[in-house]
Amino acid sequence: MVELRKRKAPAQVPAAERETKKVQASKVSRKLDVSKAIPDDKAPKVGDKLDLDNFGGDIETNDGQKTTLKDLVDASKAGVVLFTYPRASTPGCTKQACLFRDNYDSITESGFSIYGLSADSPKANTTFKTKQSLPYPLLCNPTATLIAALGLKKSPRGTIRGVFAIDKHGKVLILQTGGPDATLNAVQDLVAELQEQSSSKDKTPRASPIATDK
Repeated sequence: MVELRKRKAPAQVPAAERETKKVQASKVSRKLDVSKAIPDDKAPKVGDKLDLDNFGGDIETNDGQKTTLKDLVDASKAGVVLFTYPRASTPGCTKQACLFRDNYDSITESGFSIYGLSADSPKANTTFKTKQSLPYPLLCNPTATLIAALGLKKSPRGTIRGVFAIDKHGKVLILQTGGPDATLNAVQDLVAELQEQSSSKDKTPRASPIATDK
């Protein structure tokens, strides 16, 4: 007669230990998350200084005004924030546009100008802007020249949701993909960092003038 052996029940992991492992796994997953990577190897990287005279070609505002990225940067106080979206008036794009609408003041107070960027027509973007009461212009790039230059063009067609920020000197500050919340968070983090840097400079004690004998 064969003796049946009882299987040992798996050891119970204490709740505190399980929670610790969850936190550690979460940290690892964030480190390994490649969702923010721009798929185009030719796209600029954060820290690059762009030649704005030859970057992205002509684009058009939703009200029909021809412009370029250089024009937008030149007209800004501190730089430009562009968030890209696949298609006007769709749920995810509406959420993204409204997030930037609701945080418009806190971002533009830092000197950055905000624009939405898509391959939609001026008519579609004007309808989108009007319906959602967006306080910033929407840029139309049906030929996807600027979208492609940023590495945010899908193949063979389409736009990847993401965000791009550049300062007055042409330095790339942000360039990443992400969902509606992630694109806004990236800009908010940038603004907070720049404000902290500015505050630190203001608090730096100035050297006292050297006394001289009269």
